Amino acid sequence: MNDFQDLFAQFAQFGGAAMWLELSVLALCLALAYGLARWVGRGAVGDSVWLGRRTLDGLLFPVLALVLVYAARYGLARYQPVVVLKLALPIFMSLAAIRLCVRVLTASFPLSKAFRRLERWLSWLAWGVAVLWIVGLLPAVLAEMELITLTFGKTRVSLRTLVEGLLSSGLVLMLVLWLSATIETRVLRQTVSDLSMRKVAANMVRAGLLLMGLLFVLSAIGVDLTALSVLGGALGVGLGFGLQKLAANYVSGFVILLERSLRIGDTVKVDGFEGVVTDIKTRYTLIRSVTGHESVVPNELIITQRVENLSLADKKVIVTLAVTVGYESDVEQVQRILLAAAGRCERVLKDPEPAAHLNHFGVDGLEFTLVLWIADPENGLLSMRSQINLDVLRELRAAGIDIPYPQRVVHLRSGEYNGKLTSSSRNSTGVETNESPGSR
Repeated sequence: MNDFQDLFAQFAQFGGAAMWLELSVLALCLALAYGLARWVGRGAVGDSVWLGRRTLDGLLFPVLALVLVYAARYGLARYQPVVVLKLALPIFMSLAAIRLCVRVLTASFPLSKAFRRLERWLSWLAWGVAVLWIVGLLPAVLAEMELITLTFGKTRVSLRTLVEGLLSSGLVLMLVLWLSATIETRVLRQTVSDLSMRKVAANMVRAGLLLMGLLFVLSAIGVDLTALSVLGGALGVGLGFGLQKLAANYVSGFVILLERSLRIGDTVKVDGFEGVVTDIKTRYTLIRSVTGHESVVPNELIITQRVENLSLADKKVIVTLAVTVGYESDVEQVQRILLAAAGRCERVLKDPEPAAHLNHFGVDGLEFTLVLWIADPENGLLSMRSQINLDVLRELRAAGIDIPYPQRVVHLRSGEYNGKLTSSSRNSTGVETNESPGSR
């Protein structure tokens, strides 16, 4: 007789009094679990695995409710048959498993859509197991799964063993992700100030914990770990031949993070693409340009080719602007206008201060070069250049300083035309004139 039949029989035998007592005890356990969770989470800021965003959506509440209901069930079973609290146990176990998976996956992969779908599948699986447990069909399902066997070479494995191994692997994976995220948040962020070193430390901790968890799961489901030595040898041969490029990218990623030759936030130029390093993965590096385009650069390319790091020693970047004025202009006045325009731009640094130099005696006029420094090249140069150029143009026009047009004078001599020697010339305005000796 399943739990539902026991519940109906208890309601008929005791007139529902025992059931109402269990319901009251269950409500008291829930209220106590909620109060304890709120008390533990008082003053907590942000989102966490234990407390979630609003206490009820964290892991702590279902765990406390499960512990209290389990204790109340055994305490109340001494005086009367217990059914309601027995039904509540698989519900809170499933809820705790769902909250664990959801909160850990959300904390570890906040922007991944694939893990959002995985959370939904895990929820359906947990509630399905809870329903089978409540209606009393779970032992029968497990027995049927035990009879279904799969053959791998000389080894026969039951479907139940495979499913239990997958569930154990998933549980270990969740605990490893949770532990690695906790170490990164509580330990690495306080002890390692450099972002690149923190990332390589977090990757190494996560990889080590995943390896230990995998070995633990394989040992728990009865897999002989000595057989992995053969697999490791085959994997080494595969890496040496077919996967050497992939292995080189992974090794290069760890070299970049350890050497700190390239850090997150640096402005770099790789293979003609210039931008800011937004993330360094173990296989590739993400570089985002000021136009919003992102480039995925394999780490091996960064190790083996020339890379311009504009922020390695100093984030300050020099910017030059060229201005040409007429020869009759006042040189000192032009320099004052250029320096004033640079000083009015907020992004231009005061130290080192801007400088205006007379660079060349050009063909069309005096060529000046305005030299200035900025500390935020990742914000782009086009808008800053436009602001300074517009300011310079406005001040030069207000001061009556001429910005000359390019001028060219070309004299062309032709042969005799209709018995007369003719010549043509093009003046500075571009109008061609023809003259002959008889026309003067």
